[in-house]
Amino acid sequence: QVQLVESGGGLVQPGGALRLSCAASGSIFSIYVMGWYRQAPGKQRELVATITPGGTTNYAEAVKGRFTSSRDNTKNTVYLQMNSLKLEATDVYYCAAGSFGELRYLSALYWGQGTQVTVSS
Repeated sequence: QVQLVESGGGLVQPGGALRLSCAASGSIFSIYVMGWYRQAPGKQRELVATITPGGTTNYAEAVKGRFTSSRDNTKNTVYLQMNSLKLEATDVYYCAAGSFGELRYLSALYWGQGTQVTVSS
């Protein structure tokens, strides 16, 4: 069993930056692909980024060049650095763990509770 807890959300102005963290319990964290999603009210959850145990990353087109995911397997933590934030980045952000296929099809094994990111002037 893996429990995921996100932190780092908040209010930021357009063009600003935030770093989200996702801390995982459990010693098997390092075997999972980790994903970051975002979801606006009434909309489907959207996969933003994935990072493999070895650190290979993939990003949605909308965030390429502005968002960076990293992980520290010794701390059981994955990060999402979000730069040049736009108004439309206002969402609840979730981290999740599973295989790449599970993450891609919103079937992650484990989910965090989400953290709110609000981009507003």
